[in-house]
Amino acid sequence: MVCGGFSCSKNALCALNVVYLLVSLLLIGIAGWGKGYGIVSSISVIGGIIGVGVFLFFIALVGFIGAAKHHQVLLFFYMVVLFLLFIIQLCISFYCLGMNKESQETMLHYAWERMDNDTKADVQNNLKCCGFFQKETNDCPKVCSTHQCSDCGNQMLQHAAEVLHVCGGVGLFFSFTEILGVWLAARFRNQKDPRANPSAFL
Repeated sequence: MVCGGFSCSKNALCALNVVYLLVSLLLIGIAGWGKGYGIVSSISVIGGIIGVGVFLFFIALVGFIGAAKHHQVLLFFYMVVLFLLFIIQLCISFYCLGMNKESQETMLHYAWERMDNDTKADVQNNLKCCGFFQKETNDCPKVCSTHQCSDCGNQMLQHAAEVLHVCGGVGLFFSFTEILGVWLAARFRNQKDPRANPSAFL
């Protein structure tokens, strides 16, 4: 059967959602691994990553079931949510790719001020730094008592541009897979199942 038929659309949509399911499980696994090994001790960070993973898992599961059963309501719900995600992710990706150094500094300082003490301690221990731009001697890690530690803000800014470009590029790539999912779901909804009654159009 040529690609573009009922079976091809169904298999492509199922395969795309299997990829989303694997990505969601990877996100949940990474969050648990980071917590278990003490890489990140902040409950809010761990909870955020797990929340994104669970949400993606739910959406992918809806898409997979809708594709497997050719379920009109599930496919419509899947299309709407995926299209909204596409718009949000595309905007965030362009923002990450276009952010200048001043905006990066403002964003990092804003995030630092709202971090809890456990997250700040994680950053300072991993980067072997102290404070953001002005050293906070009371909160410095023990390693700074024997070694010269720089400000965390300067170290974070050094990597911010690279991280933002990577995140923006990855987000841009996945946003186009989402619009692909919307297109596949819309086409698949309007195709007839050859195994059903030929006179029935779903």
